[in-house]
Amino acid sequence: MSATPTIRGLLVDDCSRCQHYHSELDIVALRCLACKEFYACFTCHNTLESHPFEPWKETPNMFPVLCGACKYSLTKNEYQQASSCPNCKRPFNPNCQMHKSYYFA
Repeated sequence: MSATPTIRGLLVDDCSRCQHYHSELDIVALRCLACKEFYACFTCHNTLESHPFEPWKETPNMFPVLCGACKYSLTKNEYQQASSCPNCKRPFNPNCQMHKSYYFA
């Protein structure tokens, strides 16, 4: 059994909500391609790291998305096709699509 990944950020709660995004639907953490760390949002990452958040390119079988509620890992394609976590069924924030270019190339 692998360890649960750490979700970094500013004022992050148990479901990966941070000081920037903290509605009931803000439960997704995303991994930076450069440092491979999960962050609650790109703003938290860019505040705490010395490099900008680097988006994921087409990388099959990589899991750059994490449901903050149940810690289920998703591929880019799984996440982009889902409106909720395939594991725990908690809904994702549809407004995250506005930030797609920050997370995926």
